[in-house]
Amino acid sequence: MVAGALPLGTAESKPAISDFTLENGMRAVVIEDHRAPVVTHMVWYRVGSADEPPGKTGIAHYLEHLMFKGTDKIAPGQFSRIIAENGGQDNAFTSRDYTAYFQRIAKDRLGLVMSMEADRMRNVNIRQEDIVAERDVVLEERNSRTDNDPAGRFREQYMAALYLNHAYGIPVIGWREEIESLDRDDALEMYERFYAPNNAILIVAGDVTPDEVRALAEEHYGVIEPVDLPESVRATEPPHLAARRLTMRDPRVAQERLWRGYIAPSYVTDGDSAAALGLLSDILSGGTTRRLPKMLTLETDLALYAGAYFSGMARDMGEFAFYAAPKGETTLTELEGALDWMIADLLENGITEEELARAKKAAIASEIYAQDSQGSLARQYGAALTIGLELDDVIGWRDRLEAVTVEDVMEAARLVLVPERSVTGYLMKAKTEGADG
Repeated sequence: MVAGALPLGTAESKPAISDFTLENGMRAVVIEDHRAPVVTHMVWYRVGSADEPPGKTGIAHYLEHLMFKGTDKIAPGQFSRIIAENGGQDNAFTSRDYTAYFQRIAKDRLGLVMSMEADRMRNVNIRQEDIVAERDVVLEERNSRTDNDPAGRFREQYMAALYLNHAYGIPVIGWREEIESLDRDDALEMYERFYAPNNAILIVAGDVTPDEVRALAEEHYGVIEPVDLPESVRATEPPHLAARRLTMRDPRVAQERLWRGYIAPSYVTDGDSAAALGLLSDILSGGTTRRLPKMLTLETDLALYAGAYFSGMARDMGEFAFYAAPKGETTLTELEGALDWMIADLLENGITEEELARAKKAAIASEIYAQDSQGSLARQYGAALTIGLELDDVIGWRDRLEAVTVEDVMEAARLVLVPERSVTGYLMKAKTEGADG
């Protein structure tokens, strides 16, 4: 499967897609799926952790939590209970580029969830008594996912090294020291600046028609006044001129790991290169070819596992990375040497037409299968549009994918896999006598 790939509009399974924009600037996309009387309703805001003010890391995610605390119409903590009592499920998530809220519910309850989501778009009631309690919830989430997990801590340090200046190097959940100081004013400032119809995209997938969605959207969202949005200004990423390395030791590490990463184009900044890099990651790590694990686990017997991935669904830039775990007495230095040889061989000798054809076939099959999921389609379209892509980019993705040539893949590989632009990380057990590194 091509990591981060877009849904493919195909002759075999092309969903019925339509869109419109309300007078207040809120865009809506309808994905028709009439197989069951259910709908997935999502509201995506064009704000994520990369848009946080300096010193306030984690505020986008913290605000996501506070959005469930109620409004003047909905009592504190009752939002999800009302959804559940009507047979639905709801949740939310924050990324570097967006924050999204969603419900899956019977089609005859769509008006209910729209009215509730529209209410908290501008009327959320953030009480002082919720601030400390919910901040503790976020800190505990950070404890479980990062601070108490050596791999999570290592990944956080690796990302901070990968980005010299851009906010993508900051963890979405935020740095602990800054989370601890977040307050009500910080949350309200973020909310009032970014939570507005002209900064949101509505996605409705399921057993509905565009006319039904438009009528409900105009009734509930259309009455909300737009706001003057701040100019989106993000730090630039300077050229990477020197390879960077990091070594992290932790007594809790059960399996040592090697990581090698590079900043890469995204689907927004260079869709053709991103398509090629997605296929390259599949050639190296997925499908039937699996070039990298074949070399490191079968031919040389140096690794327990190995792979590569491409993450390109981002507004500003993506990431291409390799990972591996040493086997037996193999050291991370030896494993890194084998990885270096594999990358050099790739750049010198390239890939084959057969490998590319298999990768394309696997990507297309995977995405056609994914279109069976109503929720997956809603997420894919929502993420794509929120970072700056258009419906034509999504619907026409298969054509772009099939147009990729062997030379396109190799040109993208030569663009990204430059030693001076790499970050190499070792996650190791606590240092002992004679340890590697």
